[in-house]
Amino acid sequence: MRRRTITLPIPMQAERPLQQSPAAGSRRRPSQGMLDTNILILRRLVNPDELPDEMAISAVTLAELSAGPHQVRPDHEQTTYDEHAERARRLDALQRAEHEFDPIPFDSEAARAYGQVIAAVIGAGRSPRRRTADLMIASTAIAAGLPLYTTDPDDFAGLDHLLAVVRVTCPRVHRERVRP
Repeated sequence: MRRRTITLPIPMQAERPLQQSPAAGSRRRPSQGMLDTNILILRRLVNPDELPDEMAISAVTLAELSAGPHQVRPDHEQTTYDEHAERARRLDALQRAEHEFDPIPFDSEAARAYGQVIAAVIGAGRSPRRRTADLMIASTAIAAGLPLYTTDPDDFAGLDHLLAVVRVTCPRVHRERVRP
């Protein structure tokens, strides 16, 4: 069964419901949601039953995926993966995302939400440094009134009062180093 991927309309601020985290122990998943970049990277391995029926991504996710192939380290600098296979894998994730989604832009509403997100992160005693992309994705989800699906919910700790974060099981990834 192919899932629908759409660009969800962004409601005006006055029309947005207050975001609340799903009730503890709740098994019901929202029917719409924004996917964190890690979901797109691991998408072939993630259980589709853990994802919403209608999925959206942020333009920030597309930016992260676009940067990915350029960040592959050459073989002489690492022994974890074959650089050419890794670059191809990252390009595949980018191309699939570009084909399937119309990203929700990081607009003025998301920029306003970003200020609240930074305040919440600092208020929780955490540093927003090195987390800019994650926090911009969270801000886009807040502005769009969508829960955020991620395999790394700890990246969004301290945002509970602003954003519903839905944990997706992180699949075990095993890559063998293959040399052509």
